[in-house]
Order: sequence, then structure tokens, then C-alpha cells
Amino acid sequence: MANAASGMAVHDDCKLRFLELKAKRSHRFIVFKIEEKQKQVVVEKVGEPTESYEDFAANLPENECRYAVYDFDFVTAENCQKSRIFFIAWSPDTARVRSKMIYASTKERFKRELDGIQVELQATDPTEMGLDVIKSRAN
Repeated sequence: MANAASGMAVHDDCKLRFLELKAKRSHRFIVFKIEEKQKQVVVEKVGEPTESYEDFAANLPENECRYAVYDFDFVTAENCQKSRIFFIAWSPDTARVRSKMIYASTKERFKRELDGIQVELQATDPTEMGLDVIKSRAN
């Protein structure tokens, strides 16, 4: 079903890959892209469980918007191993205005499709989603 605000549908593969990340932990991250011609959100890149945060960040284009999900593992002050699933809305200042508007109007519905997101970040440049920001928001 298409989103009334932007007319964008969510491809089934998006939900399938997200479930694999959440339940089986078979992916470290997923980068999603809106295909304007097809009017839907699709999976652009899936990261292996061994890939680092730097590998993930390198997959976000410098001048284009994307949605991304990142599975962040960390150890608490009590020495407990934990994980948080981050949803990142990447909207660089250098992206086209039309693109930013489409991503902004589709974001809430797309997020609802991905049941299990624990932390959301909105980033317009790499410093707003640096590893230090991820660590501070994970607790």
C-alpha cells in the first residue's frame, strides 16, 4: 500500500531484510533507497555481520538521501552485552530539495513497517551520526 503523503510503497524485501537483521542478526546494517520511478522504498545495500560502523557510514552517499538501519552492539557499565537497532534518516544538506521532501514525507510510514527500531537519528552531515553519537544514544 502506498503512502498517502508521498505515494511511496515499501518493497517486501525491506521488511524481510529487516526481520533477518532483527531476529537472526544476519546483517550489521541495511541501506534503503527510494526509487522515484517505481514509487517504492527498496534495499540498496546489506552489510555483513562482520562489517564495522565505518563500513556502514561509507555506504551513505555524500549528496543523496537514504534511510538506514544499523545494529549496534555495545557493553553496558554493568558489563552486559547489548544491542540497539538504530534507524537513521540520512538527509545531507547537499541533497536535492525534492529528494529531501520525498524522504521526509515517507519516513514515518516506512519506520512503522520496520517493527523493532529502538533509536532514531536524523542526520544532515556525518558528525550528526558519528560513532560517539551512536554510543551516547544507545544507553
